[in-house]
Amino acid sequence: MADITAELVAVERMLWSGQATMVTAETTEGEIGVLPGHEPVIGQLIDNGVVTIRPVDGDRLVAAVQGGFLSVSQKKITVLADWAIWSTEIDEARATEDLKSEDEVTRSRAEAALRALRRAQA
Repeated sequence: MADITAELVAVERMLWSGQATMVTAETTEGEIGVLPGHEPVIGQLIDNGVVTIRPVDGDRLVAAVQGGFLSVSQKKITVLADWAIWSTEIDEARATEDLKSEDEVTRSRAEAALRALRRAQA
């Protein structure tokens, strides 16, 4: 099976880097699935988005993201997010409580976290 170098980077940390068979991301133009050999493209990530990485070795990885960009070249897929968290790091009870927050950023991140959690569980 073909693979490509992929990485998920947030402003505050590098989340993942390695070889993947596919990466999907939600952009302002719609959801895009990128396989090795995909034409070069740049896309703007949506707020409350979900990124899924299918590593060559291991289980599917799902992350909630807030804003940023997806860059695809012949040799690499890079997801540069303003904020990102793995679905495995999400505290569902806290995220549900954060939906009630008056802070828009907190509410928005909670929505993204819960969407990623649901996708990971599906």
